[in-house]
Amino acid sequence: MRSYSKIAAALAVISLLASCSSRARIDGILADAPSSEVIVKLLDVNRYQILDTVKTDASGHYSYKVDVAQGQPEFIYVFYKDTKIASLLLQAGDRVDVSSDTLGSYSVTGSDETLKLMDVEKDEADFSNRLLASAYRLRDLPENSDAAAELKKKMTQDYIAYYRSRVKYILTNSHSLTVIPVLYQVVGEDLPVFGQLTDAIHFSNMADSLGTIYPDSKYVKALQKEASRRQQYLNLSTRLSNAEEAGYPDVELGNVKGEKVRLSSVVASSKVVMLYFWTSTDAAQTLFNTDVMLPVYEEFKDNGFEIYSVCADVDKSAWAAVVRNQNLPWVNVCDGNGSASVALATYNVQSLPVSYFIVDGKLTPAPGVKDEATLRRFIKDRL
Repeated sequence: MRSYSKIAAALAVISLLASCSSRARIDGILADAPSSEVIVKLLDVNRYQILDTVKTDASGHYSYKVDVAQGQPEFIYVFYKDTKIASLLLQAGDRVDVSSDTLGSYSVTGSDETLKLMDVEKDEADFSNRLLASAYRLRDLPENSDAAAELKKKMTQDYIAYYRSRVKYILTNSHSLTVIPVLYQVVGEDLPVFGQLTDAIHFSNMADSLGTIYPDSKYVKALQKEASRRQQYLNLSTRLSNAEEAGYPDVELGNVKGEKVRLSSVVASSKVVMLYFWTSTDAAQTLFNTDVMLPVYEEFKDNGFEIYSVCADVDKSAWAAVVRNQNLPWVNVCDGNGSASVALATYNVQSLPVSYFIVDGKLTPAPGVKDEATLRRFIKDRL
């Protein structure tokens, strides 16, 4: 019996240690706010999720335990009212001490990854403040003055220097999850630091690197998805720039009769081709066929205008029924693969509906076609 008791006790200790290792503990002091409340939030990929509201004692002390799975570090943020008073990147078993004030200044011990995150956020804030200060000075200068030109040059140089510093950071910290917020940084009003087409390479490299360390992390999985999207867009851009003969990527899908129809065959006999991606499951897009596209098609079909309409549906029979019921006279195709359609991947379609135009065999930039007048004017100017 004693041996069984010892085994049971040992198992209980092991179980307790295992449960503790799947948590991280935050011990904090909030200065100048005794007997108040702090809000603990989890970053759920691209939005905050409130975990709990924790009361501080008379000395401003608070304590909170966060569930953190092994191999899946979590971004945790602590707020006092609307002010962020701590940014933490916690791994299972971490125990951190946080000292904050109500204005947002804070220090942390007990987590090396959190210290890296703090440095990342400080560098971003410093650069954003410099850029904002320059923007305010530029606003007060005459638009075409030498001083304005010089300041714009300096702002560009500052941006390039910061971009290079961020590239250096992600390359030297490729196994740290702190590279993820760096990749998504936006400075100024709407200026992504990694906003160039070729930055898809950085996204892909970091996704691959982090995937070997944190394969189950939701943050890494989201990064891998974004890296794939950017890589597809880069590949599309490369194909377009190198497609000297056709000027567009060719696709081939089946029509309502099951016959394969190549986009290039339609382009060969048309001056202007509208390449239209849509879904018959959306009533607004279905109405767009008859209310906008049909009258424009009837007006210009004899002058060299054609539509190659790609439906991103899984249910091909439902799509075919819509095409027949609406008597849509242009080329209608669908492969039944939904969002996995090769045509959508080829043209990097991320949302529906989307329109491209091929004019004289060349892919042509087009405005967002949302009404009959815009579509009619765009086509008329090119026929």
